[in-house]
Parts: sequence; structure tokens; C-alpha cells
Amino acid sequence: MSDTPQKVTIIGSGPAGYTAAIYAARAGLEPVVFAGGPALEDPQRVPGGQLMVTTDVENYPGFPDAVTGPELMERFQKQAERFGSVIHMENVVEIDFSSRPFLVKGETVTVRSETVIVATGATAKWLGVKGEEDYKNRGVSACATCDGAFFRNDEVLVVGGGDTAMEEALYLAKLASKVTVVHRRDTLRASKIMQERALNNPKIEFVWNSEVEEVLGGPQGMTGARIKNRVTGEVTEVKSNGLFVAIGHQPNTSLFKGVLDMHESGYLKTVPGSTRTNIPGVYACGDVQDSVYRQAITAAGTGCMAAIEAERWMIEQGG
Repeated sequence: MSDTPQKVTIIGSGPAGYTAAIYAARAGLEPVVFAGGPALEDPQRVPGGQLMVTTDVENYPGFPDAVTGPELMERFQKQAERFGSVIHMENVVEIDFSSRPFLVKGETVTVRSETVIVATGATAKWLGVKGEEDYKNRGVSACATCDGAFFRNDEVLVVGGGDTAMEEALYLAKLASKVTVVHRRDTLRASKIMQERALNNPKIEFVWNSEVEEVLGGPQGMTGARIKNRVTGEVTEVKSNGLFVAIGHQPNTSLFKGVLDMHESGYLKTVPGSTRTNIPGVYACGDVQDSVYRQAITAAGTGCMAAIEAERWMIEQGG
């Protein structure tokens, strides 16, 4: 650990973290970025955030013909590095915000920093039903782009009713012989365009007012699921080798419990119209503090805000 504190340290990557790095680096703040990496509790978590497991991104300005999530994040990273950001592909395991300079300890690198920007994002929620844990990575997945190819020409299930679920279903429809969407309500929460695409796809069917009660399988992996109708109580068994869970996300804030103020849902609280947290000099941006929009462009926007606020705050402090 260097004796000289860093000016800005960014925890997390994705559109928020990398945008914060770009702005901080261009301001001469020489940011250090802990971009993250696979974690024991979530091996699918990778540097670059949720866009690393997203196929075509059609709604990010400047890409009229769409761009893949990984390609977009690669460009973000290269741009941040071009201006001098130092990026460590590892997770932060410990923080101490009790006094400045703050302590940020990674798996192999430890730094002290005058300001910290939290951009740790969010990860997929699971159903919590019997058999789900047993068959994770053996049929049960939260990432169609990661695992969809394993189910080519198979019949698969998708659980959820929002944009994520429709995106998963549409992607899987390109590979699987049939996609059945199981939704606990009788209407979808997804945006209109995503609803239309899914409802009009001949390979996608919907099971309404229903929920997965149990994941079934054997030594070779998942073989099906037990599905219960929430209105009639009827339980049916559906044969399927794949189940894709797309029911929302949990903010990655466990590292900051008891330190940074959070909503009951776990999202970090920030001052309205700002990225400031309850600790002066610590900022939060992207999906770790946004439970409403959760878009790449809004995450990038708050990353920009965080970097500018950190710079201005240091000037005010005489830094």
C-alpha cells in the first residue's frame, strides 16, 4: 500500500464505474478502479457488470445497429485506461470509511483514498424453491446468454414478467425449440415493445398466474419443474432441461451494511439530485443506488455525476 493516498477510488465497473473513471481521469484525478471479478457467492459476476451477460444493446445512443454488451463494456474500459485509470480486476473485500483517507482493501491490492465512488451494481435474484440450488449450472441459470447454447433445440422455461425476462425469452427462442414463460400475474411488467416481441414470437408460450414450486431432476441434471397455478391451486409437472430465472436483481451492497445508509430493499441512499451518500467524500452511482430506471445510460450518467461531485468536493476541502 502506497503512503500517498489516491484521489479517487472506484469500487465496481460497468457503465457507472467506467464512466466515473473516464471523467475522473480526464480531470487529472488518476482514479484507481476495482473492477470486480468472480465471487464465491456469485460465480457469474464478472468485471463490466450486467452488460457482460447481455446480447444486443439497442437503446444506447450512438449505436444505431446495436452493440453487444461485452463489446460496449470493452470500449468503456479502454476509454478509461486511455486517460490513465488504473484498473484492478478484483473484488473489494474490506472498507473503512470511518476516517479519511478511506481504506479500500482488495483481494491483492490495498489503497487509501480521499474519495470513494461505489458502483458495485446489482445481481440476479433467485426463486428460493426446492431443487433450485441443487440444479444451478445443471439446468438452472440466471443468464441466457451465458448458458443458452447448452439448450439448443430443447424446451426451456423462463420465470418472470419484466424486460429482463422477455429479453431472456427472446434470446432463447433463437436456440430452443420452445420457450415457456412462467409469470405469477396475468399481465406483463415489461415495456410495450418487449411485450409485443415476446407475445408475437411463435416459439414463446405463456403460463399465467403461476409460479415454479420445485425444480425436478436427477443425477444428470434438471429434468423439469413443478408449477402451481396461484388462482386454482392446480399443480402440473413440466418437462424441461433448462430453467432461466429473470425476476429482478439485488443490489451488491453487503460490503457497506452498517456503514452507508440503505433503503429496505438494500439499494444505497443518495441525496436527491446527487450521488452523495451519508458519508462526505463517498458517492454511489449506477444500479447500486437506482431501483427505478436501471439502464446503462442512466448508470453512465450517475457515474459522470459522481466523478464531478468527487472532484468538486476535494477542491472545497482544499485537496
